Amino acid sequence: MKLAAKVALVGIGKIAVDQHVPAISASPDWELACTVSRKGRIEGVESFTTIEAMLEARPDIQVVSLALPPAPRFAYAEAALKAGKHVMLEKPPGATLAEVHALQHLAAAKGLTLYATWHSRMAQAVAPAKAWLQGKSITSAHITWREDVRKWHPGQDWVFEPGGMGVFDPGINALSILTEILPAPVHLKWARLEFPANRQTPIAAQLTFSGAVTADFDWRQEGPQTWDIEVATAEGRLALRMGGNVLEIDGKAVAGADTIMGEYPALYARMAALVRAGASEVDLAPMVHVADAMTLGERVITEPFQF
Repeated sequence: MKLAAKVALVGIGKIAVDQHVPAISASPDWELACTVSRKGRIEGVESFTTIEAMLEARPDIQVVSLALPPAPRFAYAEAALKAGKHVMLEKPPGATLAEVHALQHLAAAKGLTLYATWHSRMAQAVAPAKAWLQGKSITSAHITWREDVRKWHPGQDWVFEPGGMGVFDPGINALSILTEILPAPVHLKWARLEFPANRQTPIAAQLTFSGAVTADFDWRQEGPQTWDIEVATAEGRLALRMGGNVLEIDGKAVAGADTIMGEYPALYARMAALVRAGASEVDLAPMVHVADAMTLGERVITEPFQF
């Protein structure tokens, strides 16, 4: 059944333009009815500079999708829920765990859908990887997630401000896949965080979890980017490459070669299903690992960083 609901997209930055707008435009369930942004605009779409103005002018909006940075997101989500709108949260779902819990309680009290999205879980090889690992004896796992912050967040100083998460902005994508595919949960035991001398959040991190699971995150890699998760089991070795889009078993690619629904179209399809069902989906496991890393992590100061 087609939902045909009107969406307000809040935060018209790079991720909104590159991913959210095309996904909404291609969806049979959604209509991009308006946007909210201090500066960004989408041609041909009504725009507002504040969410309060949008909510007052457009009572027909049914869903508010928040693609702005995590630090200011709570106030926008709270306003939307109080106005009776379903809410979709870009990852990470908030700046703190407590504020997301507060949104959960508010959404439940209002009978509204709250969807904390993890786009990397929608990569085409993640589901086959999860299925392959079920019932297997995992002996170790390692994440290598290295990319270039200048390429993916050009000039966006907010990623290095408190609440911006630093290298955990991409690293949480890896953690969202890890927590999806492992048959049993793990917990953080140790972390080493590298902070540029002039920044408030880390640019690199090394993590050790229970169950012989380790991770290496770095935001300084130029050239080809690395988004790999490798899992050793008693029954063979699994590797997810390209951010979860290619699955290898014992070195042979077995899934991910065909083009299927992209990550963001899949998120909006899931949101439509949740709204139809009157349900919410808020899995905070990836964010818990990041919070634990900030709590346990050894702080190392490294050279200053400039865009």
